[in-house]
Amino acid sequence: MPTKFKPDSFRYEGRGIARKQILEKSYIKGASKDELFEYINNSSGKPKIKRKCKNELIRRGIKIQYVSEESTDLNLGRLR
Repeated sequence: MPTKFKPDSFRYEGRGIARKQILEKSYIKGASKDELFEYINNSSGKPKIKRKCKNELIRRGIKIQYVSEESTDLNLGRLR
């Protein structure tokens, strides 16, 4: 079975009696590259789904490069 990315959602079309409820399924194959990277970098993301996102990017042939956001330069002159 395909891997789920988000829970299923419903979309409604039409008005009144003719209104239809359409089920939209979101699989990880249909997610954009930006959406997958956003989820990986999110601190509140679930580790299991982060791993699935990384596997999907590798499957697509996208190389993941890890870059630290923290500054490594320490200005010790200010502390004295």
